[in-house]
Amino acid sequence: MTASDPGRERSADQRHGHAHGQGRTVTGRHRRALTVVLVISATIAAAEVAGAVITGSLVLVADAAHMAADAAGIGLALLAAWFATRPATERRTFGYARAEILAAMANSLLLLGMAVFIFIEAIRRLMSPPAISSGLLIAFGIGALAANSCSLLVLRRGQADSLNVRAAFLEVAADTLGAAAVIVTGIIISLTGFDLADPIASLVVGALILPRTWRLLREAIDILLEASPEGIDLREIRRHMAAVPGVREVHELHIWTITSGLPVFSAHVVVDPQIIERGQSAIMLDRLQDCLRGHFDVEHSTFQLEPAGHADHERPMHD
Repeated sequence: MTASDPGRERSADQRHGHAHGQGRTVTGRHRRALTVVLVISATIAAAEVAGAVITGSLVLVADAAHMAADAAGIGLALLAAWFATRPATERRTFGYARAEILAAMANSLLLLGMAVFIFIEAIRRLMSPPAISSGLLIAFGIGALAANSCSLLVLRRGQADSLNVRAAFLEVAADTLGAAAVIVTGIIISLTGFDLADPIASLVVGALILPRTWRLLREAIDILLEASPEGIDLREIRRHMAAVPGVREVHELHIWTITSGLPVFSAHVVVDPQIIERGQSAIMLDRLQDCLRGHFDVEHSTFQLEPAGHADHERPMHD
């Protein structure tokens, strides 16, 4: 016997807007900022490609490739945010919200590929460094630094909310350091004639990409594997729920993330017999939902209320 009261759950979801059904994802709210940064990144990449051809600099090639990867990644994020606005269907009950996570994973894999390319080319140039036009290298570096700084300001607010906006922010931050490396490399070559500074700086730019990219990839994989969201402790959730009057036991707890800012929770809750016998299931559901919403900021939750002994007939995935 269960007492999940679908009508009550529907009304609770309606009060909170059915964010997943309407595609009101966190990334979607920052589409304008991402579009501005996409234009800036694409412009810098095009300019640096031309600059790399003129100067012969690998660090400028590396920065141009990274900027192109950023532009492609932001484009993927915008495309995913558009898909996420499509309504839920009977086949895809959460709509296309998870497309954002797929875009974030594709973005991180693209960055890893760029880092590998930079390392290989830098090692080759360490053995045979070409001549570099240092003056133009400095000029292109200053232009890239100014443009990337503007992009960071545009993305600063949204990067704390959305995985894809955070991805774009981290990539632009790495690009800003890359632009600084371009300027320093140009200055060193201009003052000393030390052409090996170019491949060495390229290795530094490649190394800057890896830690941030790995964190992004790990977060995307955790979401796809439906791991518990970072910072949420199931034991603490169990303790809070068990303290709700009328609750005897809590088992089969599951919490996962559909997309950035949308955690989902489910649990089986053993309650006092009179809760079910007296038709108080709806009141209990409200209490449990308020507990999750108030203490853990989880808006979408589903509970199966059951009497003592019902768990003996289940095949739980965990306790």
